[in-house]
Amino acid sequence: MIRIQLGESTLDRTRIAISPLNELVAGLELVHRERANERAPWPYTEWVDRARKVLRDVPETAPLRVYAELYGAEHARRTPDLFTHVPIGARPALAEQVEQLRATPHETVEEQFTTHYPEGLPSFLEPYMYDGERAFTLLADAMLAFWAGALAPYWPVMRAALDEEVLLRARTLAAHGPEAVLTGLRWVARWDRPVLSLPKRRESVLPAHDKRLLLVPLILAQDRPSVSTDHPEILMVTYQARGAAVLARKPVRPARDRLAQLIGPGRAGVLRALTEPATTTALAATLGLSPSTVSEQLSSLLETGAVTRSRTGRHVLYELEPAGAALLAQFTDDPDPAEALEDPPHRS
Repeated sequence: MIRIQLGESTLDRTRIAISPLNELVAGLELVHRERANERAPWPYTEWVDRARKVLRDVPETAPLRVYAELYGAEHARRTPDLFTHVPIGARPALAEQVEQLRATPHETVEEQFTTHYPEGLPSFLEPYMYDGERAFTLLADAMLAFWAGALAPYWPVMRAALDEEVLLRARTLAAHGPEAVLTGLRWVARWDRPVLSLPKRRESVLPAHDKRLLLVPLILAQDRPSVSTDHPEILMVTYQARGAAVLARKPVRPARDRLAQLIGPGRAGVLRALTEPATTTALAATLGLSPSTVSEQLSSLLETGAVTRSRTGRHVLYELEPAGAALLAQFTDDPDPAEALEDPPHRS
């Protein structure tokens, strides 16, 4: 368990951002965690298969092997943050972040390598220390090649789910403050003021004072939060965003769905997807349905009092009413594969 002690100034400056580069790196970590001869679990199965093929068949992605080394058993405890840059701004483009990586200053490399590898630099990192301009250029080009083959086809639906996540957390932050946001991450972290605990196999305590806290939701995190501490002004915590089901081409349905028999499969799917307030667009991406179809199901649920809607800026959010929550509770014995995403997280 990593216990992050958050000072008042850090807590008060909590922000939320999307990071395509960190999403890419989380995907690489996910691929390297899964055994090559086994299929990844739902809903990551199809995406991991595609990512493995890109890494195998596209020679330009070869420099990405550095992440396999970084997250391997020998070096996993000491990972310099320069390979997962803190995003600049709330919604940076991948190109911006890749250029940031490409231009990593030698002073940053030297400082972080000295901190993380006091007993000597591993050989696989030597190119970044002694020929950094070339090494980071090759790594940046490899990221773009991997993104084009493995992530670009999924990014529109992933981005919709992430935008929804940011919208919900930002609404909570504005209405109830940063502690409510941290409490809302209970499925991936635990907040006991003033400590934010992230599940890890090793025990450590991390004081965090006079820094900004940056929360970065990731679709590909697979319930494995992480913390980046090397930035002088920002403490970045990445966590599993809700909505990973968008990676699956077809949502897995319960084998015995009594709720669908009662109110219809469309309305049952929408009702189950409203574990958090959501927009029509995000629900459509999660369920693999057209926005017009989801809108029709929401209209029926609104008329029956199962859901309600509210406006936040330009967005209309739908959420469960007590009647809808009670209806779902009546059918909790139906197996739901999405519950696999609620397993306690762990990470080496």
